Amino acid sequence: MAQIAENPLVLVDGSSYLYRAFHAFPPLSNALGEPTGAMYGVLNMLKSLINQVQPTHIAVVFDAKGKTFRDEMFEQYKSHRPPMPDDLRKQILPLHEIIRALGIPLLSVEGVEADDVIGTLARQASAQGRKVLISTGDKDMAQLVNDDIMLINTMNNSLLDRQGVIDKYGIPPELIIDYLALMGDSSDNIPGVSGVGEKTALGLLQGIGSMEQIYANLDKVAELPLRGAKKLGEKLAQAQADADLSYRLATIKTDVALEVGVDQLTIGNADKDRLLEYFGRYEFKRWLKEVIEGESSVTAPRSRTEKINPYQATAAVPNVAESEINVRFDRSKYECLLKEEDLRRWVEKLQNDRLIALDTETDNLDYMLANLVGISFALENGEAAYLPLRHHYMGVARQIDFSTALELLKPILENPQIAKVGQNFKYDLTIFARHGILVQGVKYDTMLESYVLDSTGRHNMDELAKRYLNHQTISFEQIAGKGKNQLTFDQIEIATAAEYAAEDADITMKLHQVLWPKLSAIPALSELFTQMEMPLLAVLSRMERHGVLIDSDALFAQSGEISQRLNALEQQAHELAGESFNLASTKQLQEILFTKLGLPVLKKTPKGAPSTNEEVLEELAYEHQLPKLLVEHRGLSKLKSTYTDKLPLMINPHSGRVHTSYHQAVTVTGRLSSSDPNLQNIPIRNEEGRRIRQAFIARPGYKIIAADYSQIELRIMAHLSTDRGLTEAFKQGKDIHRATAAEIFGLALDEVGSEQRRSAKAINFGLIYGMSAFGLARQLGIARNDAQRYMDLYFRRYPGVQNFMHDIQQKAKEQGYVETLFGRRLYLPDIQSANAMRRKGAERVAINAPMQGSAADIIKRAMIAIDAAIREKEDIRMLMQVHDELVFEVREDKVESYAELIKSLMEGAAQLHVPLIVDVGIGDNWDQAH
Repeated sequence: MAQIAENPLVLVDGSSYLYRAFHAFPPLSNALGEPTGAMYGVLNMLKSLINQVQPTHIAVVFDAKGKTFRDEMFEQYKSHRPPMPDDLRKQILPLHEIIRALGIPLLSVEGVEADDVIGTLARQASAQGRKVLISTGDKDMAQLVNDDIMLINTMNNSLLDRQGVIDKYGIPPELIIDYLALMGDSSDNIPGVSGVGEKTALGLLQGIGSMEQIYANLDKVAELPLRGAKKLGEKLAQAQADADLSYRLATIKTDVALEVGVDQLTIGNADKDRLLEYFGRYEFKRWLKEVIEGESSVTAPRSRTEKINPYQATAAVPNVAESEINVRFDRSKYECLLKEEDLRRWVEKLQNDRLIALDTETDNLDYMLANLVGISFALENGEAAYLPLRHHYMGVARQIDFSTALELLKPILENPQIAKVGQNFKYDLTIFARHGILVQGVKYDTMLESYVLDSTGRHNMDELAKRYLNHQTISFEQIAGKGKNQLTFDQIEIATAAEYAAEDADITMKLHQVLWPKLSAIPALSELFTQMEMPLLAVLSRMERHGVLIDSDALFAQSGEISQRLNALEQQAHELAGESFNLASTKQLQEILFTKLGLPVLKKTPKGAPSTNEEVLEELAYEHQLPKLLVEHRGLSKLKSTYTDKLPLMINPHSGRVHTSYHQAVTVTGRLSSSDPNLQNIPIRNEEGRRIRQAFIARPGYKIIAADYSQIELRIMAHLSTDRGLTEAFKQGKDIHRATAAEIFGLALDEVGSEQRRSAKAINFGLIYGMSAFGLARQLGIARNDAQRYMDLYFRRYPGVQNFMHDIQQKAKEQGYVETLFGRRLYLPDIQSANAMRRKGAERVAINAPMQGSAADIIKRAMIAIDAAIREKEDIRMLMQVHDELVFEVREDKVESYAELIKSLMEGAAQLHVPLIVDVGIGDNWDQAH
């Protein structure tokens, strides 16, 4: 593994930092409305890097304004890049001033790029025998690596030395320029050789050698084991001028005339007065406090004798500017409990602490197949321990008897008075339940704390540790390896396993100590967490464990029928195209649709090729029969591979049921999602989707009950907008789409035709998703002017809806988020974006998110209430939650009474200005009940 040399020259690609910080960090601003997020991100990454490496010589290098020699060489160089966002441009000069005020050398040289300045300094230092560490995320820099020069990527803390470049790219550093020249670089608009991608470029370089050698041996290209090798030599010959140009463009200049030398790049004294001014103005409060209290820079130097921690993070991504803290992790305090007396000593500690962190280690991610391998604990004072229970390998140390260990821990785990905190604790709850322990007192879950605080981003432990603790976790891959040879946890040596597992518990406790005060400071969010998300955790665990019964024979038969239909569609597609082709091949599809049939290119991929995604095919289906067949083929293929083929294989051998996983911390609106299988995406509007639902059955003597909220988002719109017409229509129990059609078209209810009702339905649902007149016109197949007229009529009849839409967008722009009825915050980082497309998208989300989020909250409240009412019952089980629907398995003789109870509790889950209506169905399978 590559190691950072002692005191290297550190060269920071400031331009790379700047863009990464702008896109990775939230759009922060100070009280004056000045953007600060990119500044904060760059300074934070610099701080972390300097803390880690402790250099005496460093430079931060930025691109200068104006054109470079590459623009003169190739007019189209980087020409396709959009202009720099104003919010980013405004932060550049103050960022430069802050870096200089910190005493850090900053370079920006006209006529060349930052890469060239870095390359020149790196080569100068290498020539002097000095080690160099280049901090960048740019792959082009790999060409500079040699025995003295190494790259570090601060986003993942990865190091690239010479061997690292070979391992990552399959070629040594001296062939990186050739690699970039052959395949081109779309981000810089370097043309490369047309038709040569990464694999082909790599195959050429590995098979023949450098680009010069390739062009000297074009006759050998056809012998290479590459796709299209026979014609490749001809392509290369035709594109030699482009390849030569690309080589010159991709080559980092290493002889830039600089006014400073390597020895002059030393960290100087910080300008305290200027730092006070900048940190005060831009509200970097923690750094301001450090300067006031005597710290002269943003860095916090470590003793030179302290060993660099290979797991220490070099960058943190906070939710807000002051969210991260520097928490020390002392792994030397972690214990491994190998003797019964050690466990008994810890049992006493756990009994006497106010709050304990828990984590389980298992041998499988499938909660229904996983075996408990070990348990880790952490206390509020920083102590942590790991209890190994089922490690299997040669030379294993003696482990405590499994049954004895669980017997000692069960009273603590099942004691509701001992508060517990976990990370994604639903999994642990299920593992303990399958081993006969029903954990009580689960008060906090750090994943859910982070999610409720801000639902955007990811909420896994690794990300949260970086963001809030400025700490890089020990990854599972580090201790278990990757790919097919990856070890399961029970195969890992105990000392290694103990450090990894104890750290998980320790991080969980420390995350809670950071997150809970933030959540507590916002009463609506802390109530949402304690009254909704935490109680739901146990409800979902019970649902998952029970699972749902599947008719595998019915699915098998359906798979056979779909196969026949797919074959027929393929034959029809070949006939329409006039030739055989692979329907799954994007390249062949592009050739058939756009070259042979001459259909219009509606959209392009990021690499500039014509797109053949589903949206494009649906649009092209209006012009030709072939795209229509392709859409149907794709839909059926997905149903077959995802459901009819896969579901029978997912039946658990012990329970005989399928067990999905529900995720509370994935969607930004608060809706639950599910996986393995994904129950949210089974189509209901076509016959094949309904047949899949028919395979979800009840056991003998039981029935399926499906209870579905009727038009819940429209009802929430009526409640939030307080529009009189919409509210009255719902209160009077009218068909809302028919009532809307009557209002828009000036008709009596009984005069509304099916086409007019369809138009009104499209408007009702389209508006709550922020649909434009253009979108409505496409959906209804009418002229845009007619669609606009419909919308104008709608808003004249329902003015409260238009006022709500305007007000919610303004509120979102002012505060950066919207809220659900229950105070859940839905952040919209693009609501002030200078990019019109991103801003418009955020404005549409601002309209819909309160309704979708409120609907999600309401069904969660219903689930908690129903679970409390049926938890001790043996004749009813809650099986599934799918969007606005709950599905139950109920004993036949209790169906009517439970249907009534379910309807009552669901309709009583929230009090709106309009009634909540739940439609309840009963059947032998899910489709019948729905």
